[in-house]
Amino acid sequence: MVTIDGPVAAGKTTVARLLANRLGAVLFDTGALYRAVTLAALRDGIATDQPETLAELVRLRRIDVQPPSENDSRLYDVLLDGEDVTWAIRDPDVDASVSAVAAHPAVREALLPVQRRIADGGKVVMVGRDIGTVVVPDAGVKIYLNASVAERARRRFDEMRQRGAGITFENVLEDLIRRDKLDSQRPTSPLRAAVDATIVDSDGLTADAVAERIESVVRDAWANLDSVPQPA
Repeated sequence: MVTIDGPVAAGKTTVARLLANRLGAVLFDTGALYRAVTLAALRDGIATDQPETLAELVRLRRIDVQPPSENDSRLYDVLLDGEDVTWAIRDPDVDASVSAVAAHPAVREALLPVQRRIADGGKVVMVGRDIGTVVVPDAGVKIYLNASVAERARRRFDEMRQRGAGITFENVLEDLIRRDKLDSQRPTSPLRAAVDATIVDSDGLTADAVAERIESVVRDAWANLDSVPQPA
């Protein structure tokens, strides 16, 4: 198990996809789960300040993350009760609400078994904000991928503009600053690097270069693990 945590738009999912391909592992972006819950709540008219109702929504709905079924730049499929919501969870209204939903301890607790179910078995590269600290604290390799807020805003703005979203760079930057504050200051599972995580700064680097750097860390860790004598 390789975990990659870090702030929004640090390039975690893109790098994780490249890394998973290099390692022959499965990619699992846990942020998609929180986005799917947020989308379901918005559709059902559930406010983001109703944690118990949101947690019950998690228990009532089926969320799955699977390998991509379409050649439309998606990195995976996200299914909500069997419906493909891969792009719907990237809409601006979901962006604006997902951090508030993810901040609720009840929601995070409800999603733990879902995350562990999807990640169970085989080689997995798991992406999120509290994977190495809370979800899988005993993971063999932990990475904290970081980038400056300006760099992250540029990446997110370019991504949204390519999808035709009518939004300004300033709006994207303000939203990232707001979400960073929410993610890092929430009382439960705040965004932070695990004490044993390797911190990688992606400013000025291509996704391929970051993936190559992390692959080196992972393979070194695996080599060291293989060299440890096993009990008879």
